[in-house]
Amino acid sequence: MDISTAVIAAPVIVVIVIFTVMRAVRIVPQARARNVERLGRFHRTLTPGLNLVIPYVDRVYPKIDLREQVVSFQPQPVITEDNLVVEIDTVLYFQVTDPRAAAYEIASYLQAVEQLTVTTLRNVVGSMDLESTLTSRDAINSQLRGVLDDATGKWGLRVNRVEIKAIDPPATIKDAMEKQMRAERDKRAAILGAEGHRQAQILTAEGDKQAAVLRAEGNRTAEILGAEGQAHAIDEVFQAVHRNDPDPKLLAYQYLQTLPKLAEGPGNTFFVIPSEVTAALRDVSQAFAGPQADSAAAGSRNGWPAT
Repeated sequence: MDISTAVIAAPVIVVIVIFTVMRAVRIVPQARARNVERLGRFHRTLTPGLNLVIPYVDRVYPKIDLREQVVSFQPQPVITEDNLVVEIDTVLYFQVTDPRAAAYEIASYLQAVEQLTVTTLRNVVGSMDLESTLTSRDAINSQLRGVLDDATGKWGLRVNRVEIKAIDPPATIKDAMEKQMRAERDKRAAILGAEGHRQAQILTAEGDKQAAVLRAEGNRTAEILGAEGQAHAIDEVFQAVHRNDPDPKLLAYQYLQTLPKLAEGPGNTFFVIPSEVTAALRDVSQAFAGPQADSAAAGSRNGWPAT
């Protein structure tokens, strides 16, 4: 080998060495894994960090994500027990726990999980009617998770959660449900309105009752107080009359003072004068007539003619 050939071969050898070293060193990121085949057979799984392999003998496959993954499947038509077709949209949360099984036990674990979810969903919902399907999402999620976790365990997967995003019944069922909900709302509104009107009437009646009772109590108290005042006034007058011992002439004079007040009314055309007052008036007239009237009165009492 001459010098020119050696000069040309040296860089090539350096490049080959560098390329070989690069293929021998593999760095795996955190939460990732890579399967290695040696001469066509599974050899080991590379863990996160720096790993060394044998170039041209070991074959390193693409990274497998070990983090929890979220897969949203397209809405699937499902027939319920009462023969209604509903569209169900699901979301699956799973995690790869065994990279070797995920790569060698199933060709495409994502497609397998999707098909298994659809099949399990149809089996679970097919045994339920529409009303149970709409109101039992938690039960459906639990059944789906249990079945999927058992089935995907051999594929190196762990199903953490299964959530139903939406359940869409047919358009005719939606219209019927909306009408039913509207009727229920109108019914509740009518009931609440009737209850409010009834309560208002009860409160109004209670208020009127209390007001009437209070007015009656007030009128009774006023009448009692008026009667007590009148009785007290009469008693005071009676005590004053008996205490002063007035003669009939004074009583007659007081009666004469009262007569004009009795005549003030337009219908007062007839008066009843007690006999005691008549006798008192006669005494008053005799007092004003003087001694002549007294002698005449005495003569009349003795049967003599008046002069």
